[in-house]
Amino acid sequence: MHTRRQMLGLVGGAAILAPLDRLAAQPLSDQLVLLGTGGGPTPKALRAAPAMALMIGGQLHVIDAGNGVARQAALAGLPLKSLSNVWITHLHSDHVADAFTLPWLAWSGALTTPVTVHGPKGMARMARDWLRFARVDIDTRVADEGRPDLRKLLSVREVQPGVLLEAGGLKVTAARVEHPPLFDSFAFRFDWAGKSVVWSGDTRPCQALVDLARGADILVQEVMYLPAMERLIAAESNAPTLRAHLLASHTPVEQAGELAAAAGVKRLVLTHFVPGGDASVTDADWADAARKAFAGEVIVGRDLLRLAL
Repeated sequence: MHTRRQMLGLVGGAAILAPLDRLAAQPLSDQLVLLGTGGGPTPKALRAAPAMALMIGGQLHVIDAGNGVARQAALAGLPLKSLSNVWITHLHSDHVADAFTLPWLAWSGALTTPVTVHGPKGMARMARDWLRFARVDIDTRVADEGRPDLRKLLSVREVQPGVLLEAGGLKVTAARVEHPPLFDSFAFRFDWAGKSVVWSGDTRPCQALVDLARGADILVQEVMYLPAMERLIAAESNAPTLRAHLLASHTPVEQAGELAAAAGVKRLVLTHFVPGGDASVTDADWADAARKAFAGEVIVGRDLLRLAL
C-alpha cells in the first residue's frame, strides 16, 4: 500500500502520455457531449464557445477549448480528473483560449494523471508561454497543497495530417481542412469499438473532410445560416471583409447536408452556429436547411446536449 506522498511521486514520474487503456474506477459510458455550440470569438448569451467532449473507455477527450470549457464540463457532470487529451483544431481564439486552462483547472481539483494537448504548429510555443504565465500558481499549489507538478503531467504534440494516436483500441486521425487564412486547420476522426465520430473543425466544404468522415456514425459539423449572418454583420464597420472571410472559411448549413450525404454518415450534428446569438433562427430553420441534401438524421446542437455512443 502506497502512502499519498508516494502515490504523488509515482504520478509525477509517470510517462508524459497517459495510457489509453487506463480506466477510471467507475467509468462513465461512452458518450458525446456538446460543451459549447456558438461560433466566433464574441461571448454570447445563448451559446458557449465551441467545444465537444468524448468519454471513451473511461477517459475524457475534449475537442477544441473555447473560453469557459471547464465550467461547461462541470455542468455536464463530466469527471475532469479523467481528462487525458485535448484536441485543438486551429489557433483561432474561440477554439484555443482554454487549451491549457482546462487541464490547469482540472489539476486544481482531482487530476493527477498526464494530459496531452494536441494542436497545430505553434502549440508548443504557446504552451511554453502559458506555463510562464501560470508559474506562480503552479509552484504555490505544489508546495502548499502537495499537488504533483503540472509541468510534469502536461505535454504537447503538434498535429500533421494522418493517424495521430492508435492505442487502447482508439484511433484518432486528422485531416487538413480549408479555413483560410489559417493553413494549419484540422478535422479529427475518432474510431473505437466499431464506433466513429468526426469533428469538422472550422472549414469551408472540402473533399478532405468528406474523405475523413466517410461512413462515420456521427459528423459534428460547423454551420452558417446565411440570411441571419447578413443581418448580424450589417452594422459592423468591417462588414465587407468579415463577410468575405465567413464565406471563404465556413460552411453554409445547406452545404453541411451535402457534405454529410457525400460522406455517407449516419447522423449529422450541427454546431458552431453562425450566428450563434440570434434567437430568431429556430431549430427548424437549421434542420430544414440541412435536410435539403441529407436524408439521414439531423440533430440541431445545443449546449450540454448528450448523445450515448
